[in-house]
Amino acid sequence: MQNSPNHPVKNKGIYLLPNLFTTAGLFSGFYAVISSMNGHFESAAIAIFIAMICDGLDGRVARLTNTQSDFGAEYDSLADMVSFGMAPAILAYNWALQDLGKIGWLAAFIYCACAALRLARFNTQVGVADKRYFQGLASPAAAALIAGSIWSGSKYELDPTNINYLAALITALTGLLMVSNFRYHSFKEVDWRGKVNFVVMLLLVGVFVIISVEPAIILCLGFYIYALSGPVITIKAIKKLKVAHIVGDELNKTETQQHSTIDDINSTNEKKES
Repeated sequence: MQNSPNHPVKNKGIYLLPNLFTTAGLFSGFYAVISSMNGHFESAAIAIFIAMICDGLDGRVARLTNTQSDFGAEYDSLADMVSFGMAPAILAYNWALQDLGKIGWLAAFIYCACAALRLARFNTQVGVADKRYFQGLASPAAAALIAGSIWSGSKYELDPTNINYLAALITALTGLLMVSNFRYHSFKEVDWRGKVNFVVMLLLVGVFVIISVEPAIILCLGFYIYALSGPVITIKAIKKLKVAHIVGDELNKTETQQHSTIDDINSTNEKKES
C-alpha cells in the first residue's frame, strides 16, 4: 500500500559526512584498546590523539554543512566513551597499573567512570552552560593527558614499574578533574571562519614546527598545563574557595541566577522602552 501524498514519510536516513568522522574516531579508540593489549603502547597513544582530531572535526563539519541530528549527537557521545573513556583507562592499566593489583584496576575504573559521568553531565547541560567554558576537564583533553604521558614514557623507554603508583595517582586525578566544577576555556568563542592577521598564520606555522620536533613531550606538557589551568582560573574567579565550588552544583546555581538576573534586567528595559 502506498503512502498518501498528504502524509509524507520522514527521511529516516543518517548524514554520512559527520558520522563518518565519528566512526573514524571510534575506530581509532578501538584500535588503541587492541594495540595496548598487544603491548604496542606508543601506537595506542597516537591512535587516541587521532580520535581527538576526528572528534573535533565531526561537530564542526556537521555545523558547516547543516547536518546536525539527534542521532549524530548520541553516536558522538557513545564514540567518545570508547575513545576517551575506555581506551585511555585500558591503556594506562596495561602500561603501568596491572602490577598494582586492585589499586591499579580501581584507578583505571575511576577514570573510566568519571569519563562516563562527564559525558552524561555535558549532554544534560547543552544549551544551558556557558559556551566559553567547560565545567570540568573535557574528556578528549583528559584522554590526551593520559595518552601523552604514556607516549612519552614508551618513546624514551621509561620503566613503568618504577612509576606505577604515580601513574595510578595521575590516572585517578585526571578522572576526578573531569567531574569537578573547575572551569576550562572551551575556545568556542574563537571565530574559525573569520580573517586573521598574517602574523597569526606565521605563529600557527611555528606551533606546528615546534610540535613536530618532539610531539610526545610537547603535547604531553601542553595538556598538563591545560589541566592545571582549570583550578587556577576557578580560584582566581572565586574569592573564597569552598568544597561546593570544586564538586556539586553550587557553581551552576550561581551561573543560572546570574543569567536569570540578566534576563530580568533586559525584560525590564524592554518594558520601559515600550
